[in-house]
Amino acid sequence: MSYTISPSTILDAPELNQLVNSAYRGDSSRMGWTTEADLLDGTRTDAAQIAELLESTGTTILKYVVDGRIDACVELIIEGSKLYLGMLTVRPTLQGNGIGKVLLKAAEDYATQHNCTSIFMTVITVRTELIDWYVRHGYQDTGERKPFAFTDPRNGQPRQALEFMVLEKGLVSVVIK
Repeated sequence: MSYTISPSTILDAPELNQLVNSAYRGDSSRMGWTTEADLLDGTRTDAAQIAELLESTGTTILKYVVDGRIDACVELIIEGSKLYLGMLTVRPTLQGNGIGKVLLKAAEDYATQHNCTSIFMTVITVRTELIDWYVRHGYQDTGERKPFAFTDPRNGQPRQALEFMVLEKGLVSVVIK
């Protein structure tokens, strides 16, 4: 399967919105293993929120495209010497085929190109399968916890009390002399 990975543009916002919501919420998300449908009601995001991200300085959403269709994406935000990784999304029917690993590698390459020393993310603490997947890919629990304090209805409504854990992976930079 031939694919391309490139930065998204504002024109991609509607398709990214559909993809992200299909993977995180609702019945379609249950076709994959990364669903949040039992944890939160509502949507994960909307096209306007994605457009805002794409217009933000230091933010990139990489898209994974096959045959003109966006099948996966990942949000990357440069924060000083670190890169925040968020919204890693793979179309539910394609999960488990290695696309997530490809995007993690693309994120690491992006971080290295932008002189970042580590990548960090927040994951809802009860999502143990997802946390285990990130740990298998070199991310470690920093011990830091953050409240799940979204007040914007575009991010869904929690069905239970939730909190985030911060995972981080250090990057090794190679200096060629």
